[in-house]
Amino acid sequence: MKTIQMGIGFATGRMSFRKVLNAYIKNWQEAKKKLPANYKISLNLFVAYDTDYLKTQSTDYTNLSQDIVDQFDQIVFLGAKNALKSIERLEESSHLSKKELRSVFSAGYAGKRNAILFAALENHMDYLLFLDDDEYPLAVTKSKDVCLWSGQHIILSHLLEIPNADYTNGLHCGYISPIPQIPFSEEFTEGDFKAFIEAISNDIINWDNMRQLMRSGGVTYASTEVLMKNQPVEVQEKSCCKFISGANLCINLTKPERTFPFFNPPGARGEDTFLSTMLQDRTVLEIPCYAFHDGFSSYKNLLNGVLPIELAPITADSPMIVNRFLSACIGWVRYKPLLVYLTNPGGYAEEIASMRKTLNEVSPKLAQYFKNDGFLNVIRELEEYHANVQKHAAQFQLAKDTWQKLLQVAIAK
Repeated sequence: MKTIQMGIGFATGRMSFRKVLNAYIKNWQEAKKKLPANYKISLNLFVAYDTDYLKTQSTDYTNLSQDIVDQFDQIVFLGAKNALKSIERLEESSHLSKKELRSVFSAGYAGKRNAILFAALENHMDYLLFLDDDEYPLAVTKSKDVCLWSGQHIILSHLLEIPNADYTNGLHCGYISPIPQIPFSEEFTEGDFKAFIEAISNDIINWDNMRQLMRSGGVTYASTEVLMKNQPVEVQEKSCCKFISGANLCINLTKPERTFPFFNPPGARGEDTFLSTMLQDRTVLEIPCYAFHDGFSSYKNLLNGVLPIELAPITADSPMIVNRFLSACIGWVRYKPLLVYLTNPGGYAEEIASMRKTLNEVSPKLAQYFKNDGFLNVIRELEEYHANVQKHAAQFQLAKDTWQKLLQVAIAK
């Protein structure tokens, strides 16, 4: 009986990491009883942590309780010092330049995910499951205005489906979107907001769905139909992408040459979106297991067994919520030029011109509505990332080329 090497990867920067990890491991201890008799699993943990994100200490991630440590055959921590040493080691042993290595192991989420992915390959993992420190193994549905909660066997679900795919991607419920409820008026209409969101977002965001989400208070509920049907669905290509999310995401490493690096332009997000642009000839399965996204860190007590019967709406009367929405808008507009450049090069100039026109018209209205001049910066961010789009495309290509060289290093080890 072959032992399956299963890696669990966290790119983290929150104090809640250990508590979330504990929840997933307790969940796994229950779920593994359902494994087929011919499955033998070796569980391994890979953690890339950032102490600067929320001014934490390395021990906030490395001081794991003994009962958690005992569940893993191997634990690899990737802090800033470890990452620097790894780059220096690779520079010496692989003849790759510092520029090449930094294109893959840069600062930000893409670099941390790549560090985890490469470490998993070096340690001969068969599969690697990325989890997030603000997502919990729970699904919430709604019946007669009451929340109904159910545990989700996320590790087990991926483990059973990933042999049939290159990537498996679970679903999300909870506070997925940072867009708050907005009471529209003559000064700021629904049409204004629709134009703004469509200008800065990618094709996966459908305005009708977004409008319904806003009406439900910004809360996404799990689909009872999906949970009951319990069948994976192959993700189809749309606008040159097979869209996936960066967490509740498992990667098949048994054929390393079929893997790709994560990437985002400097200072932007979108590492999952840019991975999506490379998956045209890969098998991607959406599997029916949900993670609850606690996007505003408001429901940490879910992991203590406190299950609310209703979830609070996201309203625009909180500066924290407005600032999070603004940060999301800037993150979206920073990666949109490169995404359009890669997926619709023939229509790039027209798309940027349309974005520019819309944002010039609507951004001042958002700034006035939210009483936050930060929304005036969105158009400046567009112009900066538009001006650098060819540079960012070259960096993306360098990351892909370097990854192919790194695979030879990992396979040879």
